[in-house]
Amino acid sequence: MRVVSLVPSLTEAVAVTLPGVLVGATDWCTHPADLDVARVGGSKYPDLERVLALRPDLVLLNVEENRRADADALAAAGVPVRVTYPRTVPEALTELADLLGTLGAAQEPAWLHAARRAWADPPRLDPVRRAVVPVWRRPWVVLGSDTFAGDVLRRLGVANVYAEHPERYPRPDLAELRGQDADLVVLPDEPYRFTAADGPEAFAGTPCALLSGRHLTWYGPSLAAAPAVLAGQLARPVTGPGRPAR
Repeated sequence: MRVVSLVPSLTEAVAVTLPGVLVGATDWCTHPADLDVARVGGSKYPDLERVLALRPDLVLLNVEENRRADADALAAAGVPVRVTYPRTVPEALTELADLLGTLGAAQEPAWLHAARRAWADPPRLDPVRRAVVPVWRRPWVVLGSDTFAGDVLRRLGVANVYAEHPERYPRPDLAELRGQDADLVVLPDEPYRFTAADGPEAFAGTPCALLSGRHLTWYGPSLAAAPAVLAGQLARPVTGPGRPAR
């Protein structure tokens, strides 16, 4: 089996579970740190000629990470593709188990068992915090309805203000975001790299939790540690340009 992954979280899942199966990955596939496979460009704009040159038996894609046009082009070239689209933690765990079984794993890996245990009873904020969750700025883009990251946060005691919005990624202006009277602003470090000096200053007076984007949005081995990592970060918000919140 020769697999090319265009999804960073699936790259990590396959690489640590089935060494030798993965032959290609995107430039954004940063885990595991010692990954040594051919690189095929970005997730949004992969070099399909490089992908095809690797003679893959399967290419892994995701509805949010990758473009439909690339999936169609690969299929037209006769390359089997597998497109993932988990929108909840249970869906992610099921898709991962199914994928790894298809690729030849004789049993579920230890990290997947650990992830199931970790998410069976994750730590939760009490009381629940109403939050806006920007994932980009210039323009501002926030988590809306039916997203994997939104489900992750819900399970940790964060109620997304835009969870019932008709769009999955609304684009409200900053005045609207500030007017939501949220208890918390959640600022992950990907896809936009929010930091203590880039993001909290836009929400003066509102606590801002700086979260690991990998643990918030990736579905792979990072799921095992995600509840503890994210809960710790949610418990230590900042206000303004990096000052501890009161």
